[in-house]
Amino acid sequence: MGAAIGDTLTLALGIAISPIPIIAVILMLLSPKARVTSVGFLLGWVLGVVVAVTAFTLLSSLLPEESTDASQPVRGTIQLLLGVGLLVLAAAQWRKRPKDGAEPVLPKWMQAIDQITFAGAAGLGLLLSAVNPKNLLLAAGAGVVIGSAGLSGGEDVVVIAIFTVIAASTVAVPVIGYLVAADRLRGPLDALRDWLGKQNALIMAILLLVIGVSLIGKGIGSF
Repeated sequence: MGAAIGDTLTLALGIAISPIPIIAVILMLLSPKARVTSVGFLLGWVLGVVVAVTAFTLLSSLLPEESTDASQPVRGTIQLLLGVGLLVLAAAQWRKRPKDGAEPVLPKWMQAIDQITFAGAAGLGLLLSAVNPKNLLLAAGAGVVIGSAGLSGGEDVVVIAIFTVIAASTVAVPVIGYLVAADRLRGPLDALRDWLGKQNALIMAILLLVIGVSLIGKGIGSF
């Protein structure tokens, strides 16, 4: 179980270090309905992560069993494909980075966050965590690791729970912090939102590049 946790740690961090959902939850925390919408977003985000990684874990467990030696070509091929997919996304993010001096433009749905409801925030969190292509690739990578690790049902649950806690941490921390000390966090949250908006594409390009290369390396090592 320890090996599965270690192998999925980087993938969970890849989901956690996602500027867009962090910016979204910060905007909610700075809106008039902060306490309602931010909690809804967090619940949707957690649910999306759990559903995605659980689904890929179940699918991975259905793959044909491989030999007991070090060679695992099926797992290796899947990891290679996932790694290449992440490299493609990294290149796309690199091309999207704003030019020097240019102000990043927030998506229209972010500009309408002040009017969002609890249900809308929960649905948005679910979509950003479970349907986002980058997160799907990372969840698939984690599912391959967990599903092929030969763990018991209880151990699978523990690994998925740890993965979810890490993946959701960057959304959960500001929400919980705001609920505890709202007034003191307004200034820092505003500054963090502006910085993430400017550096979003660069952060994601580097992150996806590192994880993509790591998955490709693991895939090659499985043959």
